Amino acid sequence: MSTVQDRLNALGITLPPVAVPAAAYVPFVQSGKLVFLSGHIAKKDGKPWVGQLGADMGTEEGAAAARAVAIDLLGTLQAAVGDLSRVARIVKVLSLVNSAPTYTEQHLVTNGCSNLLGEVFGPEVGAHARSAFGVAQLPLGACVEIELIAEVQ
Repeated sequence: MSTVQDRLNALGITLPPVAVPAAAYVPFVQSGKLVFLSGHIAKKDGKPWVGQLGADMGTEEGAAAARAVAIDLLGTLQAAVGDLSRVARIVKVLSLVNSAPTYTEQHLVTNGCSNLLGEVFGPEVGAHARSAFGVAQLPLGACVEIELIAEVQ
C-alpha cells in the first residue's frame, strides 16, 4: 500500500512552501478536526496564471491551472497538518473560474484539481464535495482560484 508521499513522488510532485498571503488573511485555520485553506490562485512560473476561460484560454489549459493550484493547496495543507498522512478526508473544494459570459465548462476546469486530489489521496480520502463557479474576474487577473476544506485525524 503506497503512502501519500509515495504517490506524490510517483507523480513527480514536490510540494511548495506556504505562500505569503497577499492581503489581510491567513493561509489556513484549523477548527477541531477541520482545516480550512484560503483561496489559492493559479500560478505559472511563480507568477499569477492570467487569463479568462472562453476568451483567451481553453478548458484544457484551465484544467492544468487548476492542477497547479491543487499542488499549492497540498503544500499549504502539509504545512497546516505536518504530515499529509494525517488527512482523513478532503471534505470540500470550492473553485472560482475567471470566465467569459458564455463559458460553461467551469466543472471541467475544476477537474484538474479534483483529479489530482484523487490520485494523491485515493478514492476513499480524496473524493470530495465540490462547487465550481464562473466569475467575472479574480485577484491579479488569475484564471482560477480554489479553496479547500480537509478533515484531519
